[in-house]
Amino acid sequence: MTAYALAQVHAVDFGPDVVEYLRRIDATLDAFGGRFLVHGGAFETLEGSWGELGLILIEFPDYRQARAWHDSPAYRDIVELRTRHMTADVILAEGVPPGYRAEQALKGDAA
Repeated sequence: MTAYALAQVHAVDFGPDVVEYLRRIDATLDAFGGRFLVHGGAFETLEGSWGELGLILIEFPDYRQARAWHDSPAYRDIVELRTRHMTADVILAEGVPPGYRAEQALKGDAA
């Protein structure tokens, strides 16, 4: 089942470390089938609050691949370039199967 890495971005101190991170992150995703679905861009908060700088959404083939990417030596080697200069909430989340309907959550059939 598809999985996602999602970051809600609150602040970025954009400098050389962030530039290096951006230049290197794509290569860390390739081995795990990861790809950006959303990376900044226009957004509108419809309810609640959201980080001023929007969101980042990366898709993976499954949760195992998402976790393996996050724990990989290639990503661990660059993550500090981001975390030293960006305030963000980051999660991994498993998607739902094709044809999923919200009503299934009432039956405990979320997966």
